[in-house]
Amino acid sequence: MNTSSSRRTLITPQRKNLPMCQHQPSCPTSDSADRDAARLVAHHPEQGWSLLCNGVLLFEDTGELLPDGQIIAPHRPLMTARAA
Repeated sequence: MNTSSSRRTLITPQRKNLPMCQHQPSCPTSDSADRDAARLVAHHPEQGWSLLCNGVLLFEDTGELLPDGQIIAPHRPLMTARAA
C-alpha cells in the first residue's frame, strides 16, 4: 500500500488586480464626480446595465453601483418645463 498522497498541490503566483482602465488618458476614477464619463467595457441593454472601465456599473434607471459596493440612487433630471 502506498502511503504517499496522490494529490498534488499546484502553486500558482497570486494574480494582481490590475486597473481596468489601461488606456491613455486614463478615465475618471469611480470616486470622482465625472465617473460616468469612463469608457464602456460591457454593455447589456437587454439586461439594463453597463460596466465602465473604472468598475462602475450603470443601470438604465441612472442608478449606479460603485466597485466598493456603494449604491448611487437613480438621478434622472427633473422635468422643469411642461409641454404646452
